[in-house]
Amino acid sequence: MQCLVTLWDKESDWTTTATNPSSGAYGIVQSLPAEKMASAGADYLTNYRTQINWGLDYIQERYQSPCGALNFHYANNWY
Repeated sequence: MQCLVTLWDKESDWTTTATNPSSGAYGIVQSLPAEKMASAGADYLTNYRTQINWGLDYIQERYQSPCGALNFHYANNWY
């Protein structure tokens, strides 16, 4: 759990409406584009639960674990 907390602290400080001014990445999980999160629910722009659920699925599919995602982030400054 600590890896997930650290990752999303770095990405958005757990702010549902956080937007990266350079890339446009959005939300707690900094989805790029934000519309990717629509697969988890129509309220993806404002609902932290929807964003977290989508983010957990994304991390599991791509990195197998929050620590895997965090390690990738340390190496690449994105995940």
